[in-house]
Amino acid sequence: MMNGQGKSDGRVVPAKSPNKAGLHTVAEGMEGSLLAKGNSPPQNIHRSQGRERMQSALGRVRQRALKDKKLKFTNLMHHITATDTLREAYDSLKRDAAAGMDGQTWRHYEENLEEHLQDLSGRLKRGAYRAKPVRRTSIPKADGRQRPLGVPVLEDKIVQYAAVLVLNAIYETEFLSFSYGYRPGRSQHNCLDALYVGMLTKKVNWIIDADIRGFFDTLDHGWLVKFIEHRIGDPRVVRLIRKWLRAGVIEQGRWQAVDEGTPQGGGVSPLLSNVFLHYVFDLWIHHWRKTQTQGDVIVVRWADDFVIGFQNKTEAEQCLAELKKRFEKFGLALHPEKTRLLEFGPFAIDNRKRRNPGRPETFDFLGFTHICGKKRSNGMYTVIRKTVQKRLSRKLQEVKAELRKRMHAPVPDQGKWLRSVVGGFIRYHGVPTNSAAIQRFRFQIGRSWHFTLRRRSERKRLNWERMSRLIARWLPPADICHPYPLRRMGVIT
Repeated sequence: MMNGQGKSDGRVVPAKSPNKAGLHTVAEGMEGSLLAKGNSPPQNIHRSQGRERMQSALGRVRQRALKDKKLKFTNLMHHITATDTLREAYDSLKRDAAAGMDGQTWRHYEENLEEHLQDLSGRLKRGAYRAKPVRRTSIPKADGRQRPLGVPVLEDKIVQYAAVLVLNAIYETEFLSFSYGYRPGRSQHNCLDALYVGMLTKKVNWIIDADIRGFFDTLDHGWLVKFIEHRIGDPRVVRLIRKWLRAGVIEQGRWQAVDEGTPQGGGVSPLLSNVFLHYVFDLWIHHWRKTQTQGDVIVVRWADDFVIGFQNKTEAEQCLAELKKRFEKFGLALHPEKTRLLEFGPFAIDNRKRRNPGRPETFDFLGFTHICGKKRSNGMYTVIRKTVQKRLSRKLQEVKAELRKRMHAPVPDQGKWLRSVVGGFIRYHGVPTNSAAIQRFRFQIGRSWHFTLRRRSERKRLNWERMSRLIARWLPPADICHPYPLRRMGVIT
């Protein structure tokens, strides 16, 4: 092996002997190659090989799930406990995520990664693995209330993500197409596009804008386990899920038992919520619209938020009444203030004018206010989407408060941070018909930045001309970055 000065340190990587010593001697074949001192065989080769083995195994599970929709899988645990799966789960976690109650971080765990994964795999196989309580924190919601957020310990995150990798191979063949939330290869914009296209291509005149009250806090554990057992017949996997549900939470230093709900922030929580709503809502509404309706019906769902569009008002009213009873059966309830039936569609504008002055009602979904409108070019009906005003104002206030904390940071550091903030906002909200909102956001961020820099020194005032050059240098332009949904959906489908 060669070191940095061109000298060998004595280590040699053996090469495989050639099968036939025709053109080269056997000695030449066994000579091997020299490695630079301090370098070990590349780890990424082993990781890529492990990923290939894992994907191959999960591919076989997926094919069996797709072939037989009633098959119960009785031998899944070995996929979860495999070190290849656990390593893939570890690599998929966020490097700088908050630590759980044990204080273990991603980078500290990496120091002896293989030993840790082998130990974790062994405990899972022996049944010695114990789920730790979730550290609970609260984050403010748009309506002023607090949303509880759970932070599991690192090893629980790894095992949960490994379980999700395996269970997704089964449930992704099971879930219906109008379910979008937290599914591989599906984004919020896919969900928004499907809603937009449905409202323009189907005869939609009425909308049920629904929200389930406290869904993640009231999800019934008993029903959830029953739903899981429809497809998962491996008692070890079911027992693993029960451990996470019963682990409890640590809040303000005190442990609390949890009899219902799944902590938001846990890696397995989105999948469990999708499984629950798949049986409670998705299958039910899919059957209902096929057997109980005469007109067109469209459905899109993102986690516990969903929108249903109807051609006929009577069918919409009937669906809403039966949906409330359906949810009550499984311990859920529709939010009384966030669930409503409204007239929305190509005839809503004219119908509204005949009854009373004013525009048709609007509804909010995934950060956008959806508005009945008409195209300027030909006056035909369209759906206008604009950033929800409360969300835009709240984001501006958050940036303004953070700028105060960063007031004395170097201008390039401030510029890099603001570039990421403005760029992220534009990448999400930059849809057609929403250019005014993203331009306003960029302009207001520039004004707040200008105000912050002027406060740094009373002697040297920063005029707007110089500030405009800073804005042009650091803040991305407010350009529309998403095509019209009809165009994008046409390409995808």
